[in-house]
Amino acid sequence: MAITIQLYRPEHEPAVAEFNQRLRQGGEDENMVFYRWAEPRWLPRTPESRIYNEFFVAVDGGVVRGGYALKTQEFLFPDGQIRAIGYYHHPLSEGIVNKAHAIVGTLLLRDAMQRAPLLYCLGMGGYDNPLPQMLIRLGWTHCPVPFFFRVVSPSRFLRNMQTLRSSATRTFLMDVAAYSGAGWAGSKLLQGYRALGAPRSLASECREVANFEANGDSVQSLWEQARQTCSFTAARDAEALRTLYPPTQSQLTRLVLKRNGAAIGWAVVGERRKDAKYGDMRVGSVVDCFALPGELFSVVQCATQTLERQGFDLILSNQSHQAWGEAFKAAGYLPGPSNFLFAASKKLAELVAPFEAVRPRMHLTRADGDGLPANF
Repeated sequence: MAITIQLYRPEHEPAVAEFNQRLRQGGEDENMVFYRWAEPRWLPRTPESRIYNEFFVAVDGGVVRGGYALKTQEFLFPDGQIRAIGYYHHPLSEGIVNKAHAIVGTLLLRDAMQRAPLLYCLGMGGYDNPLPQMLIRLGWTHCPVPFFFRVVSPSRFLRNMQTLRSSATRTFLMDVAAYSGAGWAGSKLLQGYRALGAPRSLASECREVANFEANGDSVQSLWEQARQTCSFTAARDAEALRTLYPPTQSQLTRLVLKRNGAAIGWAVVGERRKDAKYGDMRVGSVVDCFALPGELFSVVQCATQTLERQGFDLILSNQSHQAWGEAFKAAGYLPGPSNFLFAASKKLAELVAPFEAVRPRMHLTRADGDGLPANF
């Protein structure tokens, strides 16, 4: 019987549970499972929704062989127009554990491209993984989104950063640096050197807010004033912020930076979920941010100081906009290798061409990927 891609409905839930069980039995990570419930818990679709998720499943005679999620959201384009586009995420195929179903991954992507020709992917874990390789073969436009990190606790970083402790020699040297204090001294010297070249900004007030509702007029004005600094970005108006970062997401901290009563920038920060590669460190992230021209460094400082006060050992962020990258580096962040990839379908790429000219002012962050809210 032919495989059909259908909207995920409650009657599919038992078959999805069986699909997830087969993935686990095949040796997949316990987190590599499809959504248990047909109704999205995050961004469900309603008649008035501008940002929403929908789930689809690949059905083979009543058996679910795969599924994917499609988030619809409005983006600002280089021509100044706002268009709704699709974000393809959480694709899972039984082909991962059973090569007899290898075609499912292709069918899922093809279905998503038909439903949303203006389609993008973000994240994907690096170019070695199957999805980005498939997208490259299909001629999608792509690039890595730069990664930045700031070490707050050098000794804990040296003792816990598993990806750097890849040999006995490196482990020994990192332990010596951690226990001797050399790591701490080196980190502080580097951050101090970076601070010498940091821009000087006027005094401002960094406030934590329960939600963006009370600051709606101010963040709305900020979006309207600063949107022209971006060539391509998700709409970050007041309504979008209230939808993406509601008070119910208590794991996130919302920050608004003000001067003379008006918002000059904002940021959303949170704690990354535990990951073996970070050992026992508490890892924070600057999840999202936006600011008036000239105020980017102040926002990064506000976000960084908040996370440091919250006791994080390491702070991470992904920022595609060149100016935001410079602001993070000025605040003591270091660039690192990125496995956080952006890819645009051919139809979408036509509207962001020429890509190399658009790319430096393209504003994409972790918030535009599939990490919210599960990874925080």
